[in-house]
Amino acid sequence: MTDDPRVPDVPESSGKAPTVTWDSLASLDSRPVPDFLLENARVEMDDAPLDVERYTDPGFFRAECEKMWPNVWQFAARQEEMPEPGDYVLYENAGRSYLVTRQADGSVRAFHNVCLHRGRKLRTESGWASNFQCPYHGFTWETDGSLKRIPCQWDFSHLDGQDLSLPEAQVGQWGGYIFIKEAEGGPTLEEFLSPLPEHFARWRHEDAYTTSWVAKVVPANWKACAEAFMEAYHVSTTHPQIMAFTGDVNSKYNLYGDNVNLAITPFGVLSPTLGDSADEQEIIDNFLKYNGRVVTPGTTIDVPEGKTARATMGDFNRRRFGELFGRDLDHASDAEVQDAFTYNVFPNFSPWGGFQPTVVYRWRPWHDHRHTLMEVRLLGRLKPGETAPVPAMTFLEPHESFADHLGQLGAILEQDMHNLPHVQTGMEASKTRKLQLAHYQESRVRHFHRTLDSYLAR
Repeated sequence: MTDDPRVPDVPESSGKAPTVTWDSLASLDSRPVPDFLLENARVEMDDAPLDVERYTDPGFFRAECEKMWPNVWQFAARQEEMPEPGDYVLYENAGRSYLVTRQADGSVRAFHNVCLHRGRKLRTESGWASNFQCPYHGFTWETDGSLKRIPCQWDFSHLDGQDLSLPEAQVGQWGGYIFIKEAEGGPTLEEFLSPLPEHFARWRHEDAYTTSWVAKVVPANWKACAEAFMEAYHVSTTHPQIMAFTGDVNSKYNLYGDNVNLAITPFGVLSPTLGDSADEQEIIDNFLKYNGRVVTPGTTIDVPEGKTARATMGDFNRRRFGELFGRDLDHASDAEVQDAFTYNVFPNFSPWGGFQPTVVYRWRPWHDHRHTLMEVRLLGRLKPGETAPVPAMTFLEPHESFADHLGQLGAILEQDMHNLPHVQTGMEASKTRKLQLAHYQESRVRHFHRTLDSYLAR
């Protein structure tokens, strides 16, 4: 039995692995699926348990802040957040604060958001500036980080000849996303993201823009929050309403190098947990009822005689998204217009692939190891000639729901939110102090921790 009265009991799954794989479903698609999605990318790992101290120990969190966060590329902003020279985005994470700033030549630079005089933050929110003047004593820097003015400069003659430019972080750009990295050296952004740029060249996130952006503080460790979106194993218990059109156990998991992994969860099919006898019209009716992210509420679709719900949804979405984005999507496979291609880039960036309105997750530790700022963006696609509006993040209060802003997707997210506080308090109360993971379905979680350990060992 579940402890959430909103979630009904679900049948016990069989002890046999599903005979239908995502690859076998993709082989039936009406258009060819890209070869890179058919690849089986694995990384050999053992099945040792994880220690709960990774989530509950303040010392472990301090080690992450000191050894990991400064050395990784972090998604800091989207291009549409800062279209004009002087626009800047305040990005804060793991004890650091940055001003990610559009320069006069259109380039982007990132500066530490700290006055070099008495340490006050120069800015406390995103915006536009002709310069960065400290509100405390008036020390002022140009938007290129160079020092502009010291009030009463006669009293600072001891600083003559010193470089008082704002310290700078590395900046990289890909697909409309802007990344920063504090520490010098290490892999380039392209190396760090590989093979993401190769895969997403087909889906062109550089043509995307933010249509919705909602954030909420979750009382759980940032890793526990991120891991809730790395596997579909939890669907049958946490999201039973979507089992009637989601092949949760049919999901495919790929691991690429150290930093990137992928889960592909098929839609338009019945969950293997519910058996193998499905009415195709019922599948598509449930898809339309519970998947408002990609379907306008109230839409009805009839499945033609002899056709599957998956193929029917593929035809519908190619037309709908083609019109919505102003593009010809006749080449897109059924999978690319309905399945969940949930990529994860270490440590906290998760963009979805495909030719459909895109979900992007970002998780940031929120002041301590027990709280996380979870951000959810929806990306649309600009039609040729359109200009993206500048987005603003909606910050939810604890009593507010993702469902109020993101519809059915938000309702599903709230089911995850119900779990996470109890995951944190449960780990803190654990007697065994160990977490036992599935070998395949939770392989992305283990892959994530293997990469984290490589930073902590430095």
